[in-house]
Amino acid sequence: MTATANAASPGDPVAGAAAFRKCASCHQVGPSARAVFGPDLNGVMGRRAGTSAGYAYSPALKQSGIVWNDATLARFLRDPDDMVPGTKMRFWGIGDERQIANLLAYLRQYPSLPPPR
Repeated sequence: MTATANAASPGDPVAGAAAFRKCASCHQVGPSARAVFGPDLNGVMGRRAGTSAGYAYSPALKQSGIVWNDATLARFLRDPDDMVPGTKMRFWGIGDERQIANLLAYLRQYPSLPPPR
């Protein structure tokens, strides 16, 4: 199986929640999520990179034209600096395709939320 095909597999959101613990030092999801060290990831799928409110993105990411989907997010998770040179995301990347698929399954559970009233 190719790396892309494996990352596009459904994945396990429970295993993805465990994998997200590493991401949670900078990112949040869920009703109380906010941008702290990184943008919140509610509704990341289908969102244009660099557009989530409340976070100061790098010019490189804002100008990338990327729309996050399984393929683009999997590629970014493998090697953020390779995909977007100049990104502010300080992360070595994930080499385990199953872990990427699990993270994607986990993130798909968190759609965009309406702004607080």
